[in-house]
This record gives sequence, C-alpha cells and structure tokens, in this order.
Amino acid sequence: MARQHTLSSFKTVEEILNTEKEFINLRESLKNYKIVDEFEKMFPDLKIIAEAVKVEKNVLYLRVENSVWKSELNFNKNLIIEKINKHYNQSIIKTIKFL
Repeated sequence: MARQHTLSSFKTVEEILNTEKEFINLRESLKNYKIVDEFEKMFPDLKIIAEAVKVEKNVLYLRVENSVWKSELNFNKNLIIEKINKHYNQSIIKTIKFL
C-alpha cells in the first residue's frame, strides 16, 4: 500500500539546512559569508579604510588601506570582535588579521 504524505510530514529546505547534521559545513560557510557581507553595515565608518575579505577558522581577515589605519584598528581589535559576536549572539570571531 502506498504511503500517504501529509503537509506536516515534509520539511522545508530551510528546515533541512538548519537542522540536519550533514549540512553543518554549509551552515558555517554561510555564516562566515554573512559576516563578510554585513561588515560594512555593522561598521559603516570603517568602509573607507577597511574591507572584510573572509572568515576562516574563527579569524576575520580585513584588508586595510595603510599601515597607520592597520595599527589603529589593531588597538581596537577587541571592540570590533566584541561587536560582531554580540551582533550574532555567539562567539564567532576569535581574532582579526590585517592584510
């Protein structure tokens, strides 16, 4: 006898991506991409001098205009990390490296 499916027995693609353990790497990649993508929104004053390049292994890589700004941002590194982690309500970024 054929099994009948009800609407409640199906999961949405979003539910599958957010819950199934097979997609944990994809979820991490999407989260990292989102941080890079939203960096300018979180730090609009920095968009002239710094650009988020990537997030890899809890490290945010920023391309900085020059060494003076690199030094200034290095002094404020902990504040930047704290603001990003607070924005996502989890400890995503552990450190920042400047390019």
